[in-house]
Amino acid sequence: MEIADIGELWDRVTGTQPAPELWLVLATAAVALAVVTPYGVWRVARNTITIAHEGGHGLVALLTGRKLEGIRLHSDTSGLTVSRGRPTGLGMILTAAAGYTAPSLLGLGGAALLASGRITALLWGATALLLALLVMVRNAYGMLTVLLTGALFILVSWLTDPEVQAAFAYGVVWFLLLGGVRPVWELQAKRRRGGAGDSDADQLARLTRMPALIWLLFFHAVVLACLIAGGGSLLDAAAP
Repeated sequence: MEIADIGELWDRVTGTQPAPELWLVLATAAVALAVVTPYGVWRVARNTITIAHEGGHGLVALLTGRKLEGIRLHSDTSGLTVSRGRPTGLGMILTAAAGYTAPSLLGLGGAALLASGRITALLWGATALLLALLVMVRNAYGMLTVLLTGALFILVSWLTDPEVQAAFAYGVVWFLLLGGVRPVWELQAKRRRGGAGDSDADQLARLTRMPALIWLLFFHAVVLACLIAGGGSLLDAAAP
């Protein structure tokens, strides 16, 4: 690839695109809500939230100096991230806290990119993150899920018109913001029924000696704050 081609590609990624109209932003929000709400659809779509959840664990493990052993994604939409290092301490606490907050925080970051008109940067950035995650996935189902998700981003980025790219990008960000809320409520419901005894909240309770309920409230606060802030950014970014 020539230097001119690299420069053109860089300009394409870092450049800005026109903001979509308000009706499109609202329509993508409605579609995302329709995906998150019914259990049958959510049961499939939740795999994407699990990718973000386990990816959050893995990224924070690396950032805090832990050695990431691998990530597994299962067909029941559960997942497991294994890292090696001190079994206690700040690094382990941050790693455990990253899972349930990761989808919403990614959505908030995506909303910030879209608010600045960087639709292409969001699509390519998401693809890069998925490729990086793929290296650490250790089971066939997980690899297939990440590959299919990454392929979808690549196809949209390369083969569709700017209008379709904008609709897809806004739909993905709305899905992360809305989809990040439901797993926390599901976790709370499982714990109320006596299940999920080894959940992230329970692990954090053991690590910090703070009740798991406090960590559940923390998860609720983060995902709702991201939904409000990110949703507001997306609506404000719409063309009048």
